[in-house]
Amino acid sequence: MTELLHITERALWDAARASGTYEISTRGRTLEEVGFIHCSLRHQLAGVAAMLYGGRTGPDDLVVLVVDDERLDVPVRYEAPAPGADEFPHIYGALPVAAVVRVEDWP
Repeated sequence: MTELLHITERALWDAARASGTYEISTRGRTLEEVGFIHCSLRHQLAGVAAMLYGGRTGPDDLVVLVVDDERLDVPVRYEAPAPGADEFPHIYGALPVAAVVRVEDWP
């Protein structure tokens, strides 16, 4: 199992739990708009969080979804945002709530 990490707002995750699937690509953009869900590996997460959510300071505002890639029934592709850059995992389809094995508070 490879853990794929996705940082999001707690309210968006709560809504996904109610519907059974998570369909947010990244902050302010949906899976339908982008075509995939942005994820990170553990060593990439802090940089992504700073880039997307750097100004947020509210308690309990953000969570990290820990996704088991073996529980996905859609493709995962590792892609670089620019030539020579670090590759990030992208989930090409809706994320079933059952594939999320843990939810971590973001400090």
